[in-house]
Amino acid sequence: MRFGVISDTHGLLRAEALAALQGSQHILHAGDVGNVAILDRLRAIAPLTAIRGNVDVVGACAQLPDTQLVQLAGHSIYMLHDRQTLDLDPVAAGIAVVVSGHSHHPAIQWHKGVLYFNPGSAGPRRFSMPVSLGFLTITETAIEPRVVELLPS
Repeated sequence: MRFGVISDTHGLLRAEALAALQGSQHILHAGDVGNVAILDRLRAIAPLTAIRGNVDVVGACAQLPDTQLVQLAGHSIYMLHDRQTLDLDPVAAGIAVVVSGHSHHPAIQWHKGVLYFNPGSAGPRRFSMPVSLGFLTITETAIEPRVVELLPS
């Protein structure tokens, strides 16, 4: 199964992101949504799990949870906006993937069998960082992360 992962839209949902996410079985938004209409547009593609980021302080986005634990394809995925605020041990909790955003830097890291995945920022370009999102292809036995650049850096 293929799951879309997006973060740090900051009120901008690019046509390239919408096109890339087509065919996803579920979409995860790791915070800094910036505009609740973005969530509605993502829900039109696939079921959505979204969390609040540090810019989501007013309106409907402020009502999103800080963290979320979701089960996808038999694996536990823990979502939080800023990985630096992780206050649990994913290994002890049986979590397979930690999804975060905040830094705007795409990252794929494995540590003690846990995948730490940041799709980067899909919203307004910051500095010279790429505009990107990610995908998790998950089966019962494997998790394959992938970052996709929407616009070249």
